[in-house]
Amino acid sequence: MGVTIHSVRRAQNHLAWDNSIPPVLRVQSGETVTFDCIDSSNGQVTKDSQVSAVAGFIYGQMDPVTGPVYINGAMPGDTLQVDIISIDIPDWGWTGLIPGFGFLADEFPEAALKIWTLDRTNMVAYFDETKKIKVPLNPFPGEMGVAQGKPGAFSTIPPYNTGGNLDTKYLTVGSTLYLPIEVEGALFSIGDGHAAQGDGEVCGTAIEIPMKATVRLTVLKDKPYTKAPHYRTVVKQGDSPKAGEFYCTTGVGPDIKEATRQAVKSMIEYLMVEHNMSRVDAYILCSVTADLRLHEVVDMPNFVTSASQVGMMLPQSIFV
Repeated sequence: MGVTIHSVRRAQNHLAWDNSIPPVLRVQSGETVTFDCIDSSNGQVTKDSQVSAVAGFIYGQMDPVTGPVYINGAMPGDTLQVDIISIDIPDWGWTGLIPGFGFLADEFPEAALKIWTLDRTNMVAYFDETKKIKVPLNPFPGEMGVAQGKPGAFSTIPPYNTGGNLDTKYLTVGSTLYLPIEVEGALFSIGDGHAAQGDGEVCGTAIEIPMKATVRLTVLKDKPYTKAPHYRTVVKQGDSPKAGEFYCTTGVGPDIKEATRQAVKSMIEYLMVEHNMSRVDAYILCSVTADLRLHEVVDMPNFVTSASQVGMMLPQSIFV
C-alpha cells in the first residue's frame, strides 16, 4: 500500500479562527501533512525590506495561518495530537519593533527592522556584521490551533485554550502538541514560522520566517483532561530549562495570575489521571519538581483581545 502524501499550499491560508471556514483538505487520523506557510507579516516584509515596511504594516493582514485541515473521526471532547516531524527554513528572517505592540510598547514607540541572514548549515544567525554575537537557530511554528466551538471570527494574534498564537519555543521538531477539539473535524491550522525566540517574545516578534512544516495529526479519545494546550518536548543539553524530556501544561488568559493557576491545576489533573496520584500528592509534586515559565506575553492595545500563556514543565526523568 502506498503512502498518502498530503500538502497545503501557501495561498491556502486564513486570518481568523472561525469554524465556518471550509477545510482545504481532509485526512485520516494518523496521517502527515506538509504546510507551506508564509511569514507572520503575510509577505509585507521581504529580505530587501526597509523599516518603512514595518511602519506601514496593515495589521489586519498579519499572522495568517495555513489550513484548515479536517481530520476524519475528530469530535468535540477529543484531543488532537500534533507531532512535529520536520521544519524547512529559508536563508533569511526578520525581527521588528511594531508601533503599539510588544511588552514595552510605551518605551519603544518607533518602528525598527532587523533582517537576519540564517546559516542553515551551522544553524545559527549572526546578530551583527562582525559576527561577534551568534544566535542558535531553533525553528518552530508560532501558531498551531484548531477552531473554537463557538461561532464567530477570532483573531489569530492571541493564544486560546484551543491553541493559536502559542509562540512556545519548545514546540520544535520531535515535540508533540495536544489540543482540545471543540468542533467536528478539529479544523487544524498552522503558521507564523520562527527561526529563534526567547521565552515571552517580549518585543512581539521573533526571527520571523516563512517555513514548510510537516506534522502528523492523530485523534485521541483518552485525554479528556486536555482542556488547553499541553505538549511533550525534549530540551537539549545547554538549553534552558535543564536538559531532558518534559510534559507541559499551559494556562491562557488576560490575567497572568489566572493563567498560572490554570497551568498548575491542569498539571495536577494530568498527574491524577496518568500517574494515579491523589490531588494532594500531585500538588506537592508540582511544587518540588515542575518549573513555571512565561511562554508568551501578548500586548495589543489596538485589538480587543489580549492574553498571556504560562507553562508548567514537569521533568519526565522523575518517573523511574
